Amino acid sequence: MGMAASQARYLLLTSRKNDLEFTGQQINQSRMQLANITNQLFNVATTLDPDSREAVEIQLRINSIQSLDEALELQLRRVDTQQKSVQTEIEAVQKVIDKNITLTFKTFA
Repeated sequence: MGMAASQARYLLLTSRKNDLEFTGQQINQSRMQLANITNQLFNVATTLDPDSREAVEIQLRINSIQSLDEALELQLRRVDTQQKSVQTEIEAVQKVIDKNITLTFKTFA
């Protein structure tokens, strides 16, 4: 791979890594919002009779929110795996660039 192609690949991978980091931050933000909603529902549920209709409905909502959180957690794991893969590829491309630089300077030295 030539120097220009290596640099282009490096920039592309860096951009992809940044996109994945941003996606991860958005997922974490969504999970925090779900946690806050769950906390509020738990606070409301503590004031109710555990056998009441309202308490049961709140528990069902909490369960559905927890399911959403689990789905977001799986999505976050996928993003983390992709991010690690991109980072590994960035390191490999960086080695190629460093090697190209070394060979270029040996040629002109």
